[in-house]
Amino acid sequence: MKLLLKRKWIRWAVIVGVSVVGFFALIYASVFLGVFGKLPTKEDLSSIKQAEATQLLDKDGKLIGKYYIYDRQPLEFEDIPKNIIDALVATEDVRFYEHDGVDNVSLLRVFVKNIILRDKSAGGGSTITLQLAKNLFGRKNYVVFSMLINKFKESIIAKRIEDIYSKNDILTMYLNTVPFPDNTYGIESASRKFFNKPAIDLNYSEAAALIGTLKATSYYNPRLHPDRTQSRRDVVFQQMYKYDYLTEAEADSLTTQELVLNYKSFNHDVGLAPYFRETVKKELKAILDTLKKPDGEPYDLYRDGLVVHTTLDSTMQALAEASMTEHLTSLQKAHELSYGKYAPWNTKKVVNAAIKTLPAYKAYKSKGLTDKQIQDSLSVKRKTELFEWRGDTIKNVSTIDSLKHYLKFLNTGMLSIEPQTGAIRTYIGGIDYRFFKYDHVSQSERQVGSTFKPFVYTAAIEDGMKPCTYFSLSAVTYTDFDDWTPTNAGIDENDEYLNYNLETALSQSVNTIAVKVLNKVGIEKVVEQAAKMGIQKELPEEPSLALGVAEINLKELTGAYASYVNDSKPVKPYAITKITDKNGHVIAEFKPDIAEEQAYSDYTREVMLQIMQSTVNTGTATRLRSSYNLTSDIAGKTGTTQNNKDGWFVGITPKLVTVTWVGNDNHSIGFRTTGIGQGANSALPIFARFYQKLNADSNFNGITKSKFETPSDEVLQDLDCEPEKRDGFLKRLFGNKKKERKFKRK
Repeated sequence: MKLLLKRKWIRWAVIVGVSVVGFFALIYASVFLGVFGKLPTKEDLSSIKQAEATQLLDKDGKLIGKYYIYDRQPLEFEDIPKNIIDALVATEDVRFYEHDGVDNVSLLRVFVKNIILRDKSAGGGSTITLQLAKNLFGRKNYVVFSMLINKFKESIIAKRIEDIYSKNDILTMYLNTVPFPDNTYGIESASRKFFNKPAIDLNYSEAAALIGTLKATSYYNPRLHPDRTQSRRDVVFQQMYKYDYLTEAEADSLTTQELVLNYKSFNHDVGLAPYFRETVKKELKAILDTLKKPDGEPYDLYRDGLVVHTTLDSTMQALAEASMTEHLTSLQKAHELSYGKYAPWNTKKVVNAAIKTLPAYKAYKSKGLTDKQIQDSLSVKRKTELFEWRGDTIKNVSTIDSLKHYLKFLNTGMLSIEPQTGAIRTYIGGIDYRFFKYDHVSQSERQVGSTFKPFVYTAAIEDGMKPCTYFSLSAVTYTDFDDWTPTNAGIDENDEYLNYNLETALSQSVNTIAVKVLNKVGIEKVVEQAAKMGIQKELPEEPSLALGVAEINLKELTGAYASYVNDSKPVKPYAITKITDKNGHVIAEFKPDIAEEQAYSDYTREVMLQIMQSTVNTGTATRLRSSYNLTSDIAGKTGTTQNNKDGWFVGITPKLVTVTWVGNDNHSIGFRTTGIGQGANSALPIFARFYQKLNADSNFNGITKSKFETPSDEVLQDLDCEPEKRDGFLKRLFGNKKKERKFKRK
């Protein structure tokens, strides 16, 4: 009986064993024959293509951003340091150089320890090649036996990969495709993101830390869990010692080192120059629509590994962003304090008007909801991250609460260009791209205030008016324009018997004289002059044009001002110099867009440049000298619009032209006082702090120590007159001081 039972047990064991083997063989054969999906052939594998990020480089070749679906930046094997290879093999696949893609020894060990002995520390038995197969082709979900089917697929692909590629090729492909934390693919992208350096420069600690994260990219994310990452790094060191890649002394010494991150995100919303990167992306999409690959296929910005060379100076950009942050932090505080309890962003009129501009409001309205229902829906509170200059915060707020919060913030736009070419060196489209997507450099048009006055004076001098022409400060009412009466800010500046020459009038930004100069030369000639200088916007043909009521794009304004230090020729600011494919072949190249003809004469340019230097030396921008101690050659123009809605400053130096704007996105909210809102206080300090930082860096001596051209003797003679003069007794008695007149239209 016992013998019979024993034979039955053996018979059933054999049957079960054969069935299991047969089952696995059937599944394997089905996978091999493509029942669960076509497997890549050796021919397919010999030309593996993976989506590669487009790289954005600054003017010196420094990486400043990427456009990608998966953040992947491939390397050649020669560019991968030995410490990364050693750490990878020691940690992930110690028998890598011995197996053919599937490590049967390791699989047996895993089977015995994991399955039979229940030892969880035995590992998973997956090889680097198997992981590569998974990285390249992913996994699918099947109704049953998904893990088994995927494992068989990967083993077949792994063996085919091993038949085609060398071990070095496999390591290269693996390290170029393996996922690291923060949606980063490939060792080069991970190195640049977490340590801000190319992979070739990684030290042992950094290399081991990145390889250590492969075990669990979220759990060992260096940005979120530095302690876990460092602990895992030490495990990698022990593995490297265990398999003779490090000596015991080296491993012990490396373990004592603290892991230091230098995190640099290439996320579209954060990092250096996000507004610039976004505007370049828009330009690239338009450019790539006109280009084809050699095979006739269109280029893909997110997959084809293009390299975009730009004009931006990343070091200068960082200084500009720091300057903006420093100034706006303090200005915002002063802005809020000036209003106190009566801030417009808390009034029903302003808030209700702003609510009606919200996409959510419009969506609810289109569904037929009443204002009361919409108000209730927008009042639901939820945890929300809010921007604050002192540091972002998370609060339980409603959509309306959030709207009120953001209504108070001042915003900014800043652009610096090389005036001889139009090459963009710095670009700030707003205070924080995460929360304020609107770009005040490329998208916005704001009233330019007194920054338009130099165009009026340029037209006048070009028309023959001499710099020592004097105009009275007295106010005049223009009867044919609704009795409009421009005035000046100071009491003395309304002295009807006081006269300024052009230099004093412009450097002091006198409104009454600017309008009189416009009246003298004619609106038509001023509009034509502005057009020659690159202002394409249709300008209002009215006296207030002299005071900058026109809404002009900041980029256009910067290109026009460049003419004063570029042989009287305006430029168009540009961002891209060339685009290459991933093999380095140039597929598009761009040259500076400079006007072929002078917009005005050399004489006019020299006069205007001298006058705008007076703005800095003795006029409305003197704080550049007195408060910020800048001694460089600088010309400039401040600007403030009606009701203190906009503050402007144009800083002109021989090698750099910078325009800054500060204001509120909501046009109904201005500065409380001129003292806070005038361009000299709201916009000028950004330029001043920026230029201080440039002065402190000897690498920018070519800009900060450059000198303006020497004006001709004729120009110096024509400017040699008293800045002001008072009417004599007879002129006061018999002079024609009309308080009302019609405005000259041409």
